[in-house]
Amino acid sequence: MDENILKLTSSEIGTLWGEYINGTMTDIVNRYMLSIIEDEQIKAIFEDAIITFAKQKQQIVTFIENEGFPVPIGFTESDLFKGKSRLFTDIFCLNYLHVMTLHGLLGHTTAFGVSVRKDLRDLYDSFDNDAKRMYHQTIELLLEKGSFQRDPLFYPSKSPEFISSQDFTDGFFGKGRRLAATEIISISFNLKKSIMAKTLSIAFSQVAQTKEVRKFLSDSVKTADGQIKTISKIMQSDNLPVPKSWETEVTTSTDSPFSDKLMLYHIGFLFQTAQAYHGAGLAAAMRTDLVTAYEGTILKNLIVTKKWFNIMVLNKWLEQPPLAPNREEIAKEV
Repeated sequence: MDENILKLTSSEIGTLWGEYINGTMTDIVNRYMLSIIEDEQIKAIFEDAIITFAKQKQQIVTFIENEGFPVPIGFTESDLFKGKSRLFTDIFCLNYLHVMTLHGLLGHTTAFGVSVRKDLRDLYDSFDNDAKRMYHQTIELLLEKGSFQRDPLFYPSKSPEFISSQDFTDGFFGKGRRLAATEIISISFNLKKSIMAKTLSIAFSQVAQTKEVRKFLSDSVKTADGQIKTISKIMQSDNLPVPKSWETEVTTSTDSPFSDKLMLYHIGFLFQTAQAYHGAGLAAAMRTDLVTAYEGTILKNLIVTKKWFNIMVLNKWLEQPPLAPNREEIAKEV
């Protein structure tokens, strides 16, 4: 079938819209980081990331315009304040790019999964390949620099085993069993992302220009820190290492490189996307203490995102995605 005959579905337009908003946000941060990075190897990866997104951005715009939809504003030069002092170390910048690349990989997979038209599937195939290349580059350089903390190592048992007791789900009061490898997947992933959210919240709270945004960011630091401590305690009770924090990779600068709109959106984005990952962790959890920890984290994140939404709307910073037709309003116009 001729792909040009098929109109893009609501899901396909929605993914393109989200790719544009989130991509322009990350691109602004990447361009600031490129301006302060001193390490030539790290700088080269950021240059690649910026060139790659410039190509992707134009492709997204073409799809949106061809369907007659307005191109979102997203984040622009007005959200980047140049000539400011350094806020992050080089190694944090590399870690940031690595984590955001993981976001991209998962986002492209979701977008691909709802795409029907071949040209759009081909687009997300290329985006996925770009993200995989970036993932390889960031992880190899982090390993080379000794700054990548691998997940805990397990030692093999002599033979396969079966669950033999209802106590397998009991994780309270020191009872039950040790964490399973299938549970570590989400635990480790969520810890690293919470550490990123906390570190960025610390940095942004130092430089935010309005009291309202600064308070939200300070509260976000406490929320992320509480989540990190809750999950870390479960790991440590099994004598397993937890990922190191990155707070010391933030300088004491109080000069903002970004608009309050960008910083607030970025933290909200991290807390919102975390809900999906916490949900996946909850689905894989088979210990009651882990289930309780995820449930508590999800509820606290809902409170954070509600406050975030109110501030974004109050300041007219939150763009509205394409909506379904309002049939009642259309009927009134007839």
